[in-house]
Amino acid sequence: MADVLKDLTATSPCAGLLPVTIGGLTLSEAVQLPMTLMAPFKGQEAALSHALEAAHGMSFPAPNRATGKAGARAVWFGRAQALLIGPVPDPALAAHAALTDLSDGWAVVRLEGERAEDVLARLVPVDVRIRVFKRGHTARTELKHMMASVTRVGTKSFQIMVFRSFAATLVHDLKTAMEGLAARG
Repeated sequence: MADVLKDLTATSPCAGLLPVTIGGLTLSEAVQLPMTLMAPFKGQEAALSHALEAAHGMSFPAPNRATGKAGARAVWFGRAQALLIGPVPDPALAAHAALTDLSDGWAVVRLEGERAEDVLARLVPVDVRIRVFKRGHTARTELKHMMASVTRVGTKSFQIMVFRSFAATLVHDLKTAMEGLAARG
């Protein structure tokens, strides 16, 4: 029976795959935090933003933006949707939005290093250079052949999210791009 229970132990999406460091770039798995999709009820976006500010110190993000900081962030996640990452949502938010727990559904990695933009330039059809895609900017975009959320979290770092089932593919694609850059010098 103990062997059966051992096989049922929860693991992170990138368990055994990360961290990886290649050519001054580091790819690591983000600490698993609660993730809650917030979809404001009709006409409630402003009220939700105020409630979010009061409860968690951040506003509801504008399209292609993120608010908050590491450990407590709201990331634009599509039309009239944001993902609250970090805090468990205050119950007051439920008066203004549908709240759905997505904590186990996403793989979240962090790409850091001097050439992080160059890695992403090989994989996404979005200009992620710092002069265009500043800290707090986010995009729901294709990453090679899967949909992803890419958020700049620092001058040389990005948070990248894909569905949990694509975790190994995400790591493979990012690692391949990192190796390609390192080989070119």
